[in-house]
Amino acid sequence: MILAIDVGNTNIVLGCVEDERIVNTIRVQTDSRATEAEYAIKLRQLFEVFGIDGTALEGAILSSVVPAVTEPLRRAVERLTGVTCMIVGAGMKTGLNLRVDDPGTVAGDLVTGAVAAMHYYGRPVIVMDLGTATTITLVDREGGFRGGAILPGVKLGYRALSAGASLLPEISIVPPKKCISTNTVDCMRSGAVYGTAAMLDGMIDRMEAELGEPCALVATGGLAQYITPCCRRDIVCDDELLLKGLWVLWKKNR
Repeated sequence: MILAIDVGNTNIVLGCVEDERIVNTIRVQTDSRATEAEYAIKLRQLFEVFGIDGTALEGAILSSVVPAVTEPLRRAVERLTGVTCMIVGAGMKTGLNLRVDDPGTVAGDLVTGAVAAMHYYGRPVIVMDLGTATTITLVDREGGFRGGAILPGVKLGYRALSAGASLLPEISIVPPKKCISTNTVDCMRSGAVYGTAAMLDGMIDRMEAELGEPCALVATGGLAQYITPCCRRDIVCDDELLLKGLWVLWKKNR
C-alpha cells in the first residue's frame, strides 16, 4: 500500500492506494504557512483517526501546485513513514510527450490527471479539473500532452463577482431548477452551473475540431459532480482521478 498526496490550492487530498484500489481518502485544508513539524503532527493525528499504519506503507508520492507546502509536507511524510516520498516533476517517467512551449512549466496536477485519464479512459482524452482553477487539457492518440486552457475556478470567479458588485451576494454552487431563473441568487447559480457547463461543451467542441477527432471526456475536482450533469456532452466524473494518477506514476517510477 502507498500514500498518494495531491496538494491543491484549497485542499490537500491524501489517499491510501492498494493494488489500484483507494482504501482511504482524507481531505484537509491547504496551509502554506505550516512547518514540517506542524504537518507531521497533523498527519500523525489523521493516521490515528483513520487507522493507518504509516510504518506499513510501501511508498509515498506527492503532487503539488503550492511550492511552499511541497518540501515541509514531503519531509513530514518521510519522518512518519520512513519511506522516500516521490515528487511529481521533471525527470519522472510519465508516458507523456509534453508537446508544449516549455515542458518545465506544466504543473504536477495536470501531468497526474493526464496520466490517469490516459491509463483508465484511453486516448485521445480531454481532462477537465474544476477546482480553485478550472483547467482543460488534451492528450492525443500518441500520448502527446497538447496543452489546453486555464480559467478562473467557478467559486473563485463568483467570490470576486460578489466582492465587486454590491448587490450580488455570495452563493453556493448548486444547479437552479431552470436556466432562465427568476431571482438574483438563482440567476447567479444559473450562470455558475449552466454557464460553466456550456463553456465546457463549447471548449470540447473547439478542441476536438482542432485535433480532428473525438475524444474521451473525463472531469474531476470538487465542482465536477455539480457541473458535468448539466453538460450536453457525455463526461465521466471521476473524483479519484488524481489519486489514481499518482498510483500509476508511482508504479512507473518505483
